[in-house]
Amino acid sequence: MTENERGGPSRRALIGWGGAGLALGAAAAGGGVALSDGGLGLASAAPDHAVAFHGAHQAGIATPVQDRLHFAAFDVKTEDRAEFVQLLKDWTAAARLLTAGKPVGEGASGGLAEAPPDDTGEALGLSPSRLTLTVGFGPSLFERFGLAGRRPAALADLPKFPGDNLDAARTGGDLCVQACADDPQVAVHAIRNLARVGFGKVAVRWSQLGFGKTSSTTPDAQTPRNLMGFKDGTRNIAGTETARLDKHVWVSASDGDAKSSWMTGGSYLVARRIRMNIETWDRTSLQEQEDVFGRDKGEGAPVGKAKEHDAPFLKAMKPDAHVRLAHPDSNDGITILRRGYSFTDGTDGLGRLDAGLFFLAYQRDVREGFIPLQRRLSAHDALNEYIQHVGSAVFAVPPGVRDSHDWWGRALFSKEA
Repeated sequence: MTENERGGPSRRALIGWGGAGLALGAAAAGGGVALSDGGLGLASAAPDHAVAFHGAHQAGIATPVQDRLHFAAFDVKTEDRAEFVQLLKDWTAAARLLTAGKPVGEGASGGLAEAPPDDTGEALGLSPSRLTLTVGFGPSLFERFGLAGRRPAALADLPKFPGDNLDAARTGGDLCVQACADDPQVAVHAIRNLARVGFGKVAVRWSQLGFGKTSSTTPDAQTPRNLMGFKDGTRNIAGTETARLDKHVWVSASDGDAKSSWMTGGSYLVARRIRMNIETWDRTSLQEQEDVFGRDKGEGAPVGKAKEHDAPFLKAMKPDAHVRLAHPDSNDGITILRRGYSFTDGTDGLGRLDAGLFFLAYQRDVREGFIPLQRRLSAHDALNEYIQHVGSAVFAVPPGVRDSHDWWGRALFSKEA
């Protein structure tokens, strides 16, 4: 069935991506051009290794953590509210297909020879690889489009913490997209195509590739290791722990006030690029390394315990041990959900690896989660000798896209649209 037979304009009626732009998702967005799904209904059985896109919460938060990450923060370039809303609808429509392993628009080939293809093509023949796409809105977005009165108080600006050495080029952003997948090419393909859809309306401010997940949301999975060789976050919230998710991660209707009611079912994301002083760490004795973390390096067991998941006896650790300081029992129960990834981005020009942890933390309220926890860690953690926070951002992550008529951020914009 052709686009005309479905009631929409054909490919030959369109200008390319680089011209006036292709409006996506007419059925879901209420205008523009429908995204092709390859002749298959979106309600049909999902391909192998596909994660459901629709739901009460966005995928990519409590979802089992994939192996690879491509994270991008964007600056908004348009001043036109309607144009930005249309972009969110177009992105949502594209994400439905990308997460199902399908090409954007009419794909990478077979279209009008005189126009750029709708899809960049590097994921042709690849499975969805459990791709999830998660969108968030930064504090600076609420300075636009008449949104100042709808910024949640829980979307707090992060203070400057002791030891921070933030690079402005790796900090902030009006909005973000987190792409997680088991195939790095699938994750990169997703960000690349969303950036193309948004050409002229948004521009990438900074991005980060990640590998080797450093945390797990799957209770029976082995806890991954960071680049220092240690298991960290053993008691991370699991995707099956609905009570802990409701308490610590998902925004409730009872949180905040009317101006933040659009965030019900969402969460708040803190992203931190943490560089590790790898060379110094690698010359540190095993005993000191274990003292810094408060864990055995081989098994991952807390000090004085035999197994990784044994309950830690915090007083057996040194007062400045990372696990002791970060544990909820030391922080009035503060608990966050972590989805960190390792990174290595070449060298710093002085023969040292530019490597470390890209830290992602989801919580119900930044003021009651990351901020008080990081204040304690930045002041006392022995790990600070070996790390430095060099990039930072915070985002409000809205609730999930409920169905084929919903779109990212609808609740934020609908009352004023």
